[in-house]
Amino acid sequence: MTLIERKALLLEFADKYNHFDFIQHDPISIPHQFSKKQDIEIIGFWVAMLSWGNRKSIINKGKELCQLMENAPHDFIINHSDHDLKRFEKFVHRTFNATDALYFISFFKFWYSKNDSLESAFVPELYGDELTVESHLESFHANFFSLEHISIRTKKHVSKPSSKSRCKRLAMFLRWMVRNDQSKVDFGLWSGIKSSQLVLPLDVHVEKTARKLGMITRKQLDWMTVLELTDSCRRICPEDPCKLDYALFGMSIAKKE
Repeated sequence: MTLIERKALLLEFADKYNHFDFIQHDPISIPHQFSKKQDIEIIGFWVAMLSWGNRKSIINKGKELCQLMENAPHDFIINHSDHDLKRFEKFVHRTFNATDALYFISFFKFWYSKNDSLESAFVPELYGDELTVESHLESFHANFFSLEHISIRTKKHVSKPSSKSRCKRLAMFLRWMVRNDQSKVDFGLWSGIKSSQLVLPLDVHVEKTARKLGMITRKQLDWMTVLELTDSCRRICPEDPCKLDYALFGMSIAKKE
């Protein structure tokens, strides 16, 4: 397949799946229930971090989280009492449990008591015009785990590039917050990160499709492979490589239909 043929195929699928109808069957449907920026950030981040397994179970857990926070995430984070936290004792999704949930709440309360947006947690201290969000992810990891009492087990739920992780869930969350196009699937709430800096959320389904298209060659499934795939997408959509996330996802779904 030539680059021109690959570009035409990917853009066709991107246009098909980067569409508002996509929302209802995807975890992004949970933050789309809210209009307040902080609500979208809090529930969006949390749902993104829980996004492994089938989409239906992820959506159900997102709905459960909304109920636990009384359908007002930001207000709950700022104003909850110790008694309110007891309702999270039985919250479990795969390896994510109550200990992790309570740390998430502690961080959010710490951060939003001093900041208007979660975006600032991703801004590196020394920030130039960088090609990708690698330093942003490192900065966020440092900020997220800056509290005194950290459960070691919680660290496996929020990754960073320097650990060679794909950072799939964080990459997806950043796509939700940053991309801003006419489809309005993603929110476009943040302006401090450019769409051109985003990296592809790389899961096993996207990996298989990308390999068949010759977009990645590395055998490992790690951060360097994420950069390789993102670079391949940037050659087609230099200002918005993550638009092709919809194409790769859509092509993997189409094979199952």
